[in-house]
Amino acid sequence: MVNPGSFNNQIKQVIILLLLALMVFLSVRELYVFFPGLLGALTLYILSRNGYYQLVYHHKWRRGWAAGLYLLIYSLLMILLVWFTFILVEKQIRPYIKDPASTLSQVKLALNNAQAKTGFTFISDESLEGLQQKISDILPSLVNDTANLITNLAVLLFFLYYMLVHGKEIESYLSGILPLKQKNIDVLAAETKRLVKASAIGIPLISLIQGLTAAVGYLIFGVHNVVLWGFLTGVFAFFPVVGTMIVWVPLVIFMYANGDSLNATGLLFYSVIVTGNVDYLSRITLLKKMGQVHPVVTVLGVIVGLGLFGFIGLIFGPLLVNYIILLFRIYCNEFLPEKS
Repeated sequence: MVNPGSFNNQIKQVIILLLLALMVFLSVRELYVFFPGLLGALTLYILSRNGYYQLVYHHKWRRGWAAGLYLLIYSLLMILLVWFTFILVEKQIRPYIKDPASTLSQVKLALNNAQAKTGFTFISDESLEGLQQKISDILPSLVNDTANLITNLAVLLFFLYYMLVHGKEIESYLSGILPLKQKNIDVLAAETKRLVKASAIGIPLISLIQGLTAAVGYLIFGVHNVVLWGFLTGVFAFFPVVGTMIVWVPLVIFMYANGDSLNATGLLFYSVIVTGNVDYLSRITLLKKMGQVHPVVTVLGVIVGLGLFGFIGLIFGPLLVNYIILLFRIYCNEFLPEKS
């Protein structure tokens, strides 16, 4: 016979859980736009944790002062990165803003010459005619993305401060409420550090190396705007193997179309042999030391991250996919019987 008191308690428990799930869903839906900032704060907390506690416990700094130092350092780095990107991009879009029709006609003439000399149609005339309207439609979204980026940076710094100051209490609380065996909690903590280190430091560092390597090739073989093309190569290098080809293949084609066959051939071989192998060597050496991240996981993570979080998803996408794999391993460890 069912105990009425026990049954009533189960009903209350279900109702409370449903209400809790509903409130969490509504909160997440409304705060979704700030998720990149929250994830960024979590990532920087994990990266800063050891150094921060060295200042607090060994050098006897106040928690607030130590957290403020890290916020100052990260703020300066973010400002320098945003400033560099703005200066780099602003020079390229300034002519379009001043005279969009003239800029578009120059692009159309260059494309037509390249298509005529190579025999390939890269873009149709109909698509080219609508290019100006598409660019005009993109500009307002770029303004919105910039505003979202600034807001998320503010959210990141705000949460990072409190994560650092109250980090021990937060970690202790989470360890107490996680419904896992202690060994799996330890695995989760260790793997989180490894994955964050590999995704947040290793992958951008590899992209920086590839961007610099490609820029050297562009400089040697006479490509204009070396800094811009090197920067774009580094950004697209987040996609393993094929990422840098998105930049250097069109450059080689345009150089051939403009009659610069010698430099085009040199850049082709340089990109295939040097830039391509730098990607392979750095991934099997640098990422192996930081925490092995498989290229397939990186590609899937970048695709997922861009769709969920925008540009900042280049970092958090691979981390998310790695977490799926990690949680599956923990589930198997927690609930499936061990094999003899």
